[in-house]
Amino acid sequence: MYSYENYDKVKAEIEKRRLNAIAEADRRNEELRERSEEIRTIDEELSGTGIRIFRAACGGEDITPIKERSRELMHRRAEIMIGLGYPEDYTKVKYFCPDCSDSGFIGGTKMCHCFREALIKATIASSGIGNLIETQSFDNFDLGWYKNDPETYEKMTNIYKEAKYYVEHFNDRRGNLLFVGPTGVGKTHISTAIAREIINRGYDVIYDSVQNVISDFESDKFRSGYGATDNKSDKYLECDLLIIDDLGTEFTTQFSMSCLYNLINTRQNKGRATIISTNYPLKDLSAKYEDRIFSRLIGKGTQVLVFAGRDKRLFR
Repeated sequence: MYSYENYDKVKAEIEKRRLNAIAEADRRNEELRERSEEIRTIDEELSGTGIRIFRAACGGEDITPIKERSRELMHRRAEIMIGLGYPEDYTKVKYFCPDCSDSGFIGGTKMCHCFREALIKATIASSGIGNLIETQSFDNFDLGWYKNDPETYEKMTNIYKEAKYYVEHFNDRRGNLLFVGPTGVGKTHISTAIAREIINRGYDVIYDSVQNVISDFESDKFRSGYGATDNKSDKYLECDLLIIDDLGTEFTTQFSMSCLYNLINTRQNKGRATIISTNYPLKDLSAKYEDRIFSRLIGKGTQVLVFAGRDKRLFR
């Protein structure tokens, strides 16, 4: 589900928003007290209402007179405010979200829609495809682009349907996808559309190029000798869905091979979903990667989708 980092960040932002709303209401109250000594006196009396009710209740006394006095004071306060030209609700706390009073939760346990929306935005921002998600979705994936070739159109229509099916059954299947095909035929658009839907369903998604993924693992390896504890690569192992772009373009070394194997193998063992995109045909991938990696790229639990068509970037 949503990462702890994003959850804590959003929770802190909502709490800050709540405190700011309270502080602003306090400022408006003090403004009124400065303008009216009678309001200051009323507020001082009202501030002790709670403790007077508590003491009366503990002593078995009737608390009705205290409540009636409080209502009289509030009514008089409202009259003074209106007389000074202020609206009656001027000193009330004006929360950004009135449904949860900027607590993030309704009834103390149910996550409010404002918290969920903020989490989605934070997850999009940290996913690595924030800008693309704003413009690329299933709704604007144009299958008509492929209609010049009936065979290609059928293939891409099936890929589109498989991608939507993948999203709809993500919670049950959590399988892997391998997108194979040349540049500009829709791999990134479909990847982004999947990421968008998965994030909206409450899952943590990371999207990055294979070069950056390996670079982060390499950075962690060399930092570990200096007592570093926060690994940049942890997110690739723990996110619900990892999308790796441009497989095959990385510089091949013993470390990069070991890194890819451990990453793919660890995620498979943990039951975490991975989507990998490459411009290389399968026969080239087979030649580039040793069997233990290639078998995991196309093996059990992975669906290979071969894209086709003209390069959209050349015909815009």
